[in-house]
Amino acid sequence: MATKKIEIVVSPRPAHFVGDGFRVHNFIPGIPGLDMKRMDPFIMLDYNSKFHFNGSDRPRGVGVHPHRGFETVTIAYSGKVEHHDSAGGGGIIGEGDVQWMTAAKGVLHKEYHETEWAKEGGIFQMVQLWVNLPAKDKMSCPKYQAIENAAMEKVDLGENGYVEVIAGEYNGHKGPASTFTPLHMMNAKLKTGGKAEFNFPAHFNTAALVIEGSIIINGEETAKSDHFVLFKNEGETFTIEAKEEEDAVVLIISGEPINEPIYPHGPFVMNSREEIMQAFEDFNTGKFGYLED
Repeated sequence: MATKKIEIVVSPRPAHFVGDGFRVHNFIPGIPGLDMKRMDPFIMLDYNSKFHFNGSDRPRGVGVHPHRGFETVTIAYSGKVEHHDSAGGGGIIGEGDVQWMTAAKGVLHKEYHETEWAKEGGIFQMVQLWVNLPAKDKMSCPKYQAIENAAMEKVDLGENGYVEVIAGEYNGHKGPASTFTPLHMMNAKLKTGGKAEFNFPAHFNTAALVIEGSIIINGEETAKSDHFVLFKNEGETFTIEAKEEEDAVVLIISGEPINEPIYPHGPFVMNSREEIMQAFEDFNTGKFGYLED
């Protein structure tokens, strides 16, 4: 099979706060060339790189807000997050866990640092992705998947480390998350000098985010911690190797483009302007339910 080569390696843009609890670098769609269409079905990626929050009696976070037309996926690397939504979904995710909320036809939700963790504070590191839904599923019923780390398939690579599968599959091992379209999401946790090979269809939009350490891709190009790697839509296989100095953690995402019109406006992502207007009307008339702030 042909090698999937790098299109671009992107350094993190200056961080900004979402609410008062998430200090993020935006990669999708904020970086030129990484717009929603190019990265479809991954239409947003915010990365809260390692940041120390002091203890607080009032948990920091983001208050009640609506979503329609897509899914939010939050991956916890350090710290704890608590989630509640108007469809009854909610829970606490800690280090290694994932919360996967399907907003679909519409929910209100809020996200905060977990109460006890917030009192102590500490290092906080998270990724949030927005995953688009095809038109036929945008108005389906909301749902919530709380995926504990223990439920994830962990593919042993021997002395190289292991790959933790959240969604899709790696070497025939499937992750626990259910998805509406074909996509793969996993963490490569590599020992110093450890190597892993990945294989995705050429037309899938594929990228990697370096969470820890530094890596060598295809034995040639280096990407440092907090950098985003976009692969070309040609070739199927690529390798990632942790540099000798330290272990590495790399988030790998790859998905089949939905190839439908994308019409975003704030917290809604639909297929047309008319659908966005309807979303605002439904929100303003209480059709997204109720959630106390």
